[in-house]
Amino acid sequence: MNNHPSDSVCKRCGNCCTTNLAAYIHDDDLERWKNEGRTDILKVLDKEAVVWAGDHLISTRNGAYVQGCPFLSWDGDVFSCEIYLTRPMVCRNYRPGSSELCSQFKSR
Repeated sequence: MNNHPSDSVCKRCGNCCTTNLAAYIHDDDLERWKNEGRTDILKVLDKEAVVWAGDHLISTRNGAYVQGCPFLSWDGDVFSCEIYLTRPMVCRNYRPGSSELCSQFKSR
């Protein structure tokens, strides 16, 4: 049986979450969080204001290098998403094994 990315089950290693989601959220995500009253998420994103600097993200507030999702947490022996039920579409659409970020990625 071929192992396609859609066949992979997430191992919660956190590798895909090393990219800061603030750069990839869409207006639909922001609107949903506003409608849900998720000021906790909106405040973090406002604080995390980032821009792409060619090969990495930097903070628009202080120029610091930004990495990792601010909602990623360590939960025993696996990583966990603090906003999983309302995570942004970029995260909802991500499939384990679909990119080199994932330890389950297999080049074709």
